[in-house]
Amino acid sequence: MGWLTTLVRIPPLATPASWGWHRCLASYSIVVLALTLAACGSTGQTISPARTVKTAARAANPGAVKLAYRPLFSLPAAVQDPAIARLPGGRFALLGGLDAGDTSTSNVTVVALHGPQRSASLPNAQHDAQAAAQNGQVYVFGGGQFSQYDHILRFDPNSGSVATAGSLPSPESDVAVASLGGVTYIVGGFDGTKSLDTIVAWSPGARARAVGHLPVGVRYAAVASAGRALLIIGGSTPTGASNAVYRFDPTTATVRRLGRMPQPITHASAAAIGQTVYVVGGRGDNLDARSAAVWAIDPLTGHVRSAGRLPQPISDAGVVSLGDTIVVAGGKTAAGTQSGVGELVPVS
Repeated sequence: MGWLTTLVRIPPLATPASWGWHRCLASYSIVVLALTLAACGSTGQTISPARTVKTAARAANPGAVKLAYRPLFSLPAAVQDPAIARLPGGRFALLGGLDAGDTSTSNVTVVALHGPQRSASLPNAQHDAQAAAQNGQVYVFGGGQFSQYDHILRFDPNSGSVATAGSLPSPESDVAVASLGGVTYIVGGFDGTKSLDTIVAWSPGARARAVGHLPVGVRYAAVASAGRALLIIGGSTPTGASNAVYRFDPTTATVRRLGRMPQPITHASAAAIGQTVYVVGGRGDNLDARSAAVWAIDPLTGHVRSAGRLPQPISDAGVVSLGDTIVVAGGKTAAGTQSGVGELVPVS
C-alpha cells in the first residue's frame, strides 16, 4: 500500500499544454496500476474472500499453548464418570460417578487446588450425569444407575443441601453439558433405548427444551463453550466412536461440522482456556484403547493440533478449567479407577 500512496500523490507533469494526451495516458496508467495493487498481495497473487476470512479468524484466535501435567493430590475415593462443575474461588465440585468397584456412588466432594474441602451426598447413587454452575449453585443433569434419570438437581456448595430444580424432556444418561450466556446446554445422551441427537437448553426457573439437533445421536461426547458457540467433539454414535467436531451456534440454533479429530474418540472431556478448546484423554471403541493425548481446537477454524500429554492414557475423567489451568480428576486407566487430581498448565 505504500507504493499506492506514492503513485497517487505524483504531482502533475510539467509539460506544455500540447502534451495533454500524454498527461491523460500517465493518469490512466496510474489508475490501472492502483487497481492492480489493490487486488493483489505482495507476491502478486489475488486475495480470495475465503483467504481473507481465514486470515481474520487466525488473527482473532492467536493459537493454543502447550500444556504440561502436574500432579496435585488424591481424592478421598477413586471415581470415574463424575459430574463436575467449576465454583467461585478456584474450586470445583465432583458429583456422583462410579467408584473403584464400578458401582454408582452418591458422593459429592467440593475441592480446591490444595485438596478436598467438604463432602455431601446426592439423594441417590448415580453416574454418567454432567453438571454446570450458575450463580454459585451447581446443577446436575440426568444420569443413571439401573435406569436413566430425567432430574435436574441443585447442589448448594455452601450448605451441602441438594434439591430438585427441574426435569429434562426425557430420562437420559451419558450426557455432555456446557454453559453459555446464562444458559446451560445438555448435548446428546442415552434414554435407555437409543442415543439422542438433541441439544437441550435450560436455565434456572425455565423449562428445559430442545433447541437444536445433531446429525446423529451421540453419547459420551466432549463439549465446551468458546466465544459465542459450543464445540461438540467425538462421542459414541450408533455406528461407533466419532471423529467429528461440530459447532453449535445458539443465536441461530444451527449445527455445522467444523472439523475432524485425528482419530475417532469417545469418553473424552473438554475445557476451554481463553478462546481455545482442549480435549483431554478419552478412548476409541475398544475399552482398552485409551488415550493420553491433549488436543487443542481452534473454535473458529476447526484446526486441531497436539497440545500435550497426560502421564498415562485415561478416559472418563472429570475435567474443568479454572482460569488458565485445566483440572483433571479421577478417571479410568488400565490400572482401574483413579483417585488422583492433577492440573494441565501452560508452558512456554
